[in-house]
Amino acid sequence: MSEPKLFTVSQVNARIEGLVGTDPMLANLSVEGEVSNCNYNQSGHIYFTLKDARSAISCVMFAGKRAYGLRFPMKNGDKVVVSGYVGIYAPSGRYQVYAAKIELAGVGNLYQRFEELKKQLAAEGLFDPAHKKPLPSHAMRIGVVTAPTGAAVHDIIRVSHLRNPYVQLVLYPAVVQGDAAPQSLVAGIAMLDAMGLDAIIVGRGGGSLEDLWAFNDERVARAIFAARTPIVSAVGHETDVTIADFVADVRAATPSQAAELANFVFDDFRRSLVRFADRLDRAMDFRLDVASRKAEALHARLLSLRPDNRLQAKAEKLEALRGRLNMLMTMRLDRLQARLQSLAAKLDGLSPAKKLQHGFGYVTDANGLRVDSVAQLRIGDSLSVRLADGVVESTVTSISSPSSPSPSPIKPIKPINPINPINPLRPPSASTPNN
Repeated sequence: MSEPKLFTVSQVNARIEGLVGTDPMLANLSVEGEVSNCNYNQSGHIYFTLKDARSAISCVMFAGKRAYGLRFPMKNGDKVVVSGYVGIYAPSGRYQVYAAKIELAGVGNLYQRFEELKKQLAAEGLFDPAHKKPLPSHAMRIGVVTAPTGAAVHDIIRVSHLRNPYVQLVLYPAVVQGDAAPQSLVAGIAMLDAMGLDAIIVGRGGGSLEDLWAFNDERVARAIFAARTPIVSAVGHETDVTIADFVADVRAATPSQAAELANFVFDDFRRSLVRFADRLDRAMDFRLDVASRKAEALHARLLSLRPDNRLQAKAEKLEALRGRLNMLMTMRLDRLQARLQSLAAKLDGLSPAKKLQHGFGYVTDANGLRVDSVAQLRIGDSLSVRLADGVVESTVTSISSPSSPSPSPIKPIKPINPINPINPLRPPSASTPNN
C-alpha cells in the first residue's frame, strides 16, 4: 500500500473551499431554523447559529447586508429563514452560511401570498379608480366595522363627534384578527351596506403582518368591492398597507383620519347656510328693486303719452304684471324660507336633548362609562341617570333581565355633544352638560 500524499492544512481547506464553491445548491439556498448564540459585533457583523432538533450550522451576516437584508431585531429563539450561500472560512477550516437576507419564518410566505393576490385582483380591475365611489359631502349616518374595544373605535367616535356632534354612528362589533376575522368582516360590511348608510369605515389599529392578515383576505376584498355604500379603509398605522386599502373607495392612513374624511364640519355647514340665506335675501331685494324701477319708468312713459283706451289698457296690464312679479318673488322667498326651516327641523330631530325631554335617561357607572346592559352591573354598583332637568344618583339593589333577550350585533352610538333643542343651527352652549 502506497503512502498517502502529504498536504498542508491550507491546501486541504482550499480544496474543500473549491468543492463547496462549485456546488450550485450551496451557492444559493435558504435555510430555516432557530437562532441561538446571536452576537451583534461592534463591527456591525452578526454572528449566530441556526439549529433544528438534530443539527446546527454557523451563520454570519456582514454589516453591509444588514440595511436591506434584515428588517427586524433578530434574537435568540427566533424562527427564521436565512437566504445566502455556504462557504468555508479558511483560517479556521469552518464552513458557515453567509446570509444575504433573514426573514421571520412564515412571513416570507405571507408576503408572497400578498403579492400574488394583489396582482390577481389588480388584473380583475378591483383597484381601478373608475370603480371608486365618492364620499358624500354631508354624511349623517356612518357605519363602522371594527372591534368594539380598543383605540381604533374610540378614535373614530372622538373625531366624528368633534367634527359633527349630530352624526349617527352605527357600530358592527367585528373580529379583526385570527381565523374568524375575515368572515366577521364580510358579515359586517354586508349588514351595514344593506342599511343604506351614507358611508362605512372598515379597519382596526396597527400590528404585525400576521395581525393585519384578515384585511388581506380575498373574501374581504370582494365584499368591499361589491358594497354599494362608499367605504373608507382604516387599517393600522400610516406605514401599514393591506389589500383592503387598494380595493376601498378611499384609503385613510389611520382610523382617526378615516373619521375626518367621512365627516363634515357641522359649524362650517351652519355658517354656510347663514351665508347662503343672506346672499339669497340680497339677490331677491335687488331683483325686486330693478323690476320696480323698470315698472315705474314704463308707467311714467305711458302717462306722458296721449291717453286713449289702448294706452289705458296697457297701463293696467303693466300694473297687473307688476303685481304678479311681486307675488312670484314673495312666493319664491317663502319656498326658500320653508326649505331652510325644513333643514333646521331635520337637524333638530336628531337632537339627543329631545330624547331626554321625552322621558329617556342616559345611564353611566361610577367611572362615567355608558351602561346599556344589566350584564355590566352588580348589586351595590353606583349609577348616574341623566334626565332632561338634572342627574339622579342611585345604587343597584336588584337586577333582573328578560328571559329571552334578542341579541343584535348592531349598536347605535349616540352623539357625545347635546343639540340645542331651540335652534339646531346654533352649537350647544358651554353651560350645557355633556352626555
